[in-house]
Amino acid sequence: MKIFKSLALSAVALVGFVAYTGTANADEINYTIKANDTLSSIAQEYFGSSDYVNRIATDNNISNVNLIYVGETLVLNTDASATVAQTTATAASTSQAATTQTTQTTQTTTQSTTTYSSTATGSEAEAKEWIANKESGGSYTATNGQYIGRYQLTSSYLNGDYSAANQEKVANAYVLSRYGSWTAAKAFWLANGWY
Repeated sequence: MKIFKSLALSAVALVGFVAYTGTANADEINYTIKANDTLSSIAQEYFGSSDYVNRIATDNNISNVNLIYVGETLVLNTDASATVAQTTATAASTSQAATTQTTQTTQTTTQSTTTYSSTATGSEAEAKEWIANKESGGSYTATNGQYIGRYQLTSSYLNGDYSAANQEKVANAYVLSRYGSWTAAKAFWLANGWY
């Protein structure tokens, strides 16, 4: 009888612990970072948009959104009300970042355009957009160490001109010379497990 009481108390304690830890926030997902993950790819997977990078960084006290570690666990808050608030905050943050980058770019070059319309169509356009999202979340103002812009090219490739038009021109030339096409570049990267 004593064993039965001990087992019953242990079971109650375990259920209580699981209930306490499991229901703290049903809208939170614990995600363990894997090789080749980026906050952008994680945001795209769990929130449907790379616009949630800053939200994930804020929720997990990450000061550099371009620096995460394999094996680290992130808490992803998928609460719908927080999503609406974050969308507004992200838009304001993105606008501020774009303004700052445009000001800096204007000081170093006379071509400071931050938007560009691509001439690629069909599967080429899809592959180009996929690569841009993997590289920078599609942002012309993204930086990661020595890599700059939508396609994460070096300053030497861009010759100091960080405008959207120049980024597109240089990226097109690079992809054409190395892979032959955007679809070939995407296929090569997928075949080699880069993303």
